[in-house]
Amino acid sequence: MTDTNADKKSLRRMVRQRKAALTAEQKQAEAEAVFAAIEAQPQFACAHSILLYHSLPDELPTHDVLQRWCASKLIFLPRVKGDDMEIVHYDGILVTDNPFGIAEPAGEPYDGVVDLAIVPAVGVDRNGNRLGRGGGYYDRWLGRHKCRAAWVVALDCQLLDAVPAEPHDALMDGVFTPSFQKIFQHT
Repeated sequence: MTDTNADKKSLRRMVRQRKAALTAEQKQAEAEAVFAAIEAQPQFACAHSILLYHSLPDELPTHDVLQRWCASKLIFLPRVKGDDMEIVHYDGILVTDNPFGIAEPAGEPYDGVVDLAIVPAVGVDRNGNRLGRGGGYYDRWLGRHKCRAAWVVALDCQLLDAVPAEPHDALMDGVFTPSFQKIFQHT
């Protein structure tokens, strides 16, 4: 194990402890603040197709916003396929017949351009470095597919001073927490 991997593992453990101290009401209030900030962005207003995620219990909640956005945007959700991730149009139906038992969309994978990806994180820093769960699914997907912008969303307790980044880690184009929002102009 490299020092970077050990650092990431330690950060994941620390963030997991921080999140455990939050109530469901606190998480929901923070999610509302994050998504209100996103909805106020001109890039969001112009986005037709959005990759979102169906939140797990330890992630920034998305269930309400998923229902709200699918009325006006073309929403895609991730689906794990082997060691990779594909995205599928969200039509309101989710299935859990996968090795992880995670609610995922059924249907054919989409391989076109996505205007905006809203990506979950275990942790994130103010420079757009994202700490994921360690599987690299989003990093690989973002590296192979056309996405006009990728924004990471997190709770305030997930905002870290620094996230160790490796060459294969996808740098985010925006960071959104309740207390910190920034869109980058990467060159």
